[in-house]
Amino acid sequence: MAVMQRIRIFHTFLALTVLAAYFSAETGRIHAWLGYGVAALILFRLVWALSGAPQLGLERFYPSFKDLRLKGIITHPAISRILLAGIAISAIGAIGTGMLMDNGRALQFSSLSSFSFSDDNESDSGENESGEKYEEAHELMANLAIALVVMHVLYLLSFKFPLARFMLFANKSGK
Repeated sequence: MAVMQRIRIFHTFLALTVLAAYFSAETGRIHAWLGYGVAALILFRLVWALSGAPQLGLERFYPSFKDLRLKGIITHPAISRILLAGIAISAIGAIGTGMLMDNGRALQFSSLSSFSFSDDNESDSGENESGEKYEEAHELMANLAIALVVMHVLYLLSFKFPLARFMLFANKSGK
């Protein structure tokens, strides 16, 4: 299987897991498990980048303003790379703050053996101040990631349509 096909499949798994995590925000452990799944996928992608294939390198996330001119600025690769870097930073921020809030509770054996939509370990007396700050930062980063993903998708559909069709498994004939 070609590297680009593998990237497309990975991208699909990552996108679906991120969306599932985002829309399961009020489901306790399931949300945490999905968050750990996103973390595992990102870790896998970082390790995969070390394979040496040019399509997988992390330089795809570094914006380069080389040859940037006013004419054609909207389709310059720097725009895609800025959006990708923003998505990566905000997603990693959401994952990090989520892990700090969970403190590994979702990975404990007792929580893995029960399928629950709530967080039994959460205290009823309320969270401490740092927990609230983590939660606010987590929500901010997650919302920022989703907003950047929406801009990324709209940008690709508007200015890089062939790439968008490829990533959406659409063939050239439109069938």
